[in-house]
Amino acid sequence: MSETPSSSLITDVNDTAFDYDFFVIGAGSGGVRASRIASQLGARVAVAEELYLGGTCVNVGCVPKKLFVYASQFREDFDASKGFGWGHGELSFNWQTLRDNKTTEIKRLNGVYNNILSGANVEILHGRATLAGKNSVSVNGTNYKVKHILIATGSWPRKPTYQGAEYTIDSNEFFYLETLPQKVIVEGGGYIAVEFAGILNSLGCDTELVYRGELFLRNFDNSIRHFVAEEIRKKGIKLSFKQQISSVQKNNDGSLTVNIKNSAQNEEDRNVTVDAVVTAIGRTPKTGNLGLEALGVAQKTDGSIIVDNNFTTNVEGVYALGDVIGRKQLTPVALSEGMALARHLFDGQPINMDYDNIATAVFCQPNIGTVGLTEEEALERGYTLDIYKSEFKAMKHTLSGLDERTLMKLIVDKNTDKILGAHMVGPDAGEIMQGLAIAIKAGATKAHFDSTIGIHPTAAEEFVTMREPVG
Repeated sequence: MSETPSSSLITDVNDTAFDYDFFVIGAGSGGVRASRIASQLGARVAVAEELYLGGTCVNVGCVPKKLFVYASQFREDFDASKGFGWGHGELSFNWQTLRDNKTTEIKRLNGVYNNILSGANVEILHGRATLAGKNSVSVNGTNYKVKHILIATGSWPRKPTYQGAEYTIDSNEFFYLETLPQKVIVEGGGYIAVEFAGILNSLGCDTELVYRGELFLRNFDNSIRHFVAEEIRKKGIKLSFKQQISSVQKNNDGSLTVNIKNSAQNEEDRNVTVDAVVTAIGRTPKTGNLGLEALGVAQKTDGSIIVDNNFTTNVEGVYALGDVIGRKQLTPVALSEGMALARHLFDGQPINMDYDNIATAVFCQPNIGTVGLTEEEALERGYTLDIYKSEFKAMKHTLSGLDERTLMKLIVDKNTDKILGAHMVGPDAGEIMQGLAIAIKAGATKAHFDSTIGIHPTAAEEFVTMREPVG
């Protein structure tokens, strides 16, 4: 399908031939933002949601994950405090308290999203919506005539296919575990798997991460990948690369026996008995049983919906954005896409989404923050590079006694001095990277960084004090 913008803009609203000007299927980040903006621009808008308001991020993604990360960090903080003179008795942790307090907060946020939509005069329909024909949507047996339909149904955890996969727990179910496992395997090599392994390990679980590849975090800078592997090994997580789960068997006592195949030479397969297997092996677009095929909406082989630069499908009046189109599966991206589409349809504004230099964070322990090109990507694009690196022990750990180190890296175009990428592993990496993302988006050079006076004493100042390239 063409990736060029549509030649015409549709800005008329309140057409009496339709029940709604804009009908959104899915009340996640992108769908809520698009519906709210469209309504503010005068459109009659409805949103249909069959599960929960706020989508993956609020309910089984960013929000509960970050709350669990906070909880898991306290154990190390308590240990670190001893070097600063603090004493405390025996620590105890109650999983049910964390889980239930998290659920209470999510219910509060569901209410916030309900109020946002209601306050914007968006009608909320609770139920499964499907495409019922051209300009037609069906919800709970009722058909609605709709001028513009937006599919923003997000993505869903991919389930493994090996024998006994039904005994595993996916990333959605993880947040509602009845009990905290004492011994657990996390399967996967993406950022979700790495984050979950860190949470479980820091909460006191005997944790092993199993990944079929040679090294996890496949699209991150190689320096970052290797450094993170070293750091989380030091924290007690067992990393089993080039290994793959082949089957899971449930035992009479409720434990699981996991058969793990090893692709390394001269390494035998093994069986491990654990309390739980948490799978984070990727996500797939949530496009099943929406009526896409009957209406002829084009999809890729992975199920993602094909759209042009204006988020328009090959079927007139049908649009899609967010995780369901398989581009950048990040909440802020879906928010930006939703706002852009609403303004395009109902205010005639052109869509100019820029997917370059999107900053991201991984809330493993220590955190990762990254923006721009990796060293490998920059070399593939033909740049001649200066690489700046700094590795050090943060001031806090000179007294904490903890063996944790920080890594910072800048990728610089040698010919123009322009910063192509910035990468960090260490405490508050995401917070630090947000500011750098603005600078890099604005075209900052290494000279700009060098002329900036650092905030002392902070780790962040290291980004403006790296003077000599290492490669």
